[in-house]
Amino acid sequence: MTLNDSWGYQRADDNWKSAKTVIRNLISCSRDGGNYLLNIGPKPDGSIPQESVDVLAEVGRWMQTSGDTIYGSDICQPRRANYASFTRKANKLYMHVHFWPGEDVEIGGLRNKVLGARVLKTGQSIALTQDGFCTKFTGLPKNAADSPVTTILIECDGEPRQDNIYVRTNKPRRTV
Repeated sequence: MTLNDSWGYQRADDNWKSAKTVIRNLISCSRDGGNYLLNIGPKPDGSIPQESVDVLAEVGRWMQTSGDTIYGSDICQPRRANYASFTRKANKLYMHVHFWPGEDVEIGGLRNKVLGARVLKTGQSIALTQDGFCTKFTGLPKNAADSPVTTILIECDGEPRQDNIYVRTNKPRRTV
């Protein structure tokens, strides 16, 4: 993948990917057991375009806190939520929240018992409730704790599994 739309340097190509997009792609590759090859397209003099430097520096700052959620991660069956995606290591599920929802966040269909959760960047413990259909984390900071993606560490009682079909077929619907 390229940081803009060109494999080589193209002065007119200013469609730069954001650090959030690069991180989301990295998470997707990691979740599925892949590698992420990123081309930066150096200028004709061999220098790196400043836009590339800026994006890679922001990704690097995020990796200082969240790199362990990527390096050596296992293939992850939970795929995504409305505003997040996941990686895992053994029984630890990492919820990478791309669009911070405020003080509550949920995962539908998580079949494992959650033993605990915390915000990865700050270590803040997170309160949770769980039933057979939804795991809800409450009392989160109003604003995202990390940028451009905030990660929540979720400790499960086994390898994390998600079954949204179970939720769709078994959860009673509210009637008006």
